[in-house]
Amino acid sequence: MPENLVLLHGFAGTHRAWDGVIAALAREPHAAQRYRPLALDLPGHGHEADAPRPITFAGCVERVLACAGGRFALCGYSLGGRVAMHVALAAPARVSRLVLVSCSAGIEDARERAARRAADERLARELEREPFEQFIERWRAQPLFAGEPPEAGERARADHRRNRPDALAAALRGLGAGHMSPLWGRLGELLMPVTVVVGERDRQYAALGRRAAAALPHGQLVTLPGGHGLALESPAALARLLARA
Repeated sequence: MPENLVLLHGFAGTHRAWDGVIAALAREPHAAQRYRPLALDLPGHGHEADAPRPITFAGCVERVLACAGGRFALCGYSLGGRVAMHVALAAPARVSRLVLVSCSAGIEDARERAARRAADERLARELEREPFEQFIERWRAQPLFAGEPPEAGERARADHRRNRPDALAAALRGLGAGHMSPLWGRLGELLMPVTVVVGERDRQYAALGRRAAAALPHGQLVTLPGGHGLALESPAALARLLARA
């Protein structure tokens, strides 16, 4: 009987960010016998725009565990990857395997975290006060997404528009990288098989991925064609990896 494969999107995304991956996974031989894809909206995103405030990592963990059912495989991208680490640490017996896509275990330097919190607060205020399209274009203009194919960028923008700006602001204030205690020192607790996935153009996260894979007892690093947004840019390659993880 297939187990649930829980998929967690990144900040300002929704469960629809996984549409291409789920479609490609359905074409993978024997994948349907192994996995039942379950893409969720994280609190503050998509259908979870009215999630209780404040939005916290603990609340995200509670939602994922409530929806996942029994033992499950777990894959998270960017923010979703950080949430996935929290889920796996909170309930390791329920996570059969873990796939972390383009994500970090946190900012270790306290001053850097404080600076990131301040930057996230400025962005949250922009979300509350300025046109949403302005935020979307600013978000997509980050160096993180440099070089992404135009069609991937358009899919990302369409997914951003499925969100509500006030809800994203609340999510940013609770789930931003500056608000997360770093988990580097706890990666050794994750005893399930863990695949760390990075895009070949994503140099910053490639370095973070190498470090994470080395710290995980049963970790491996996989590099796929593309940049940071692999679920939208390289859905078929990511689906092949998930089918064999």
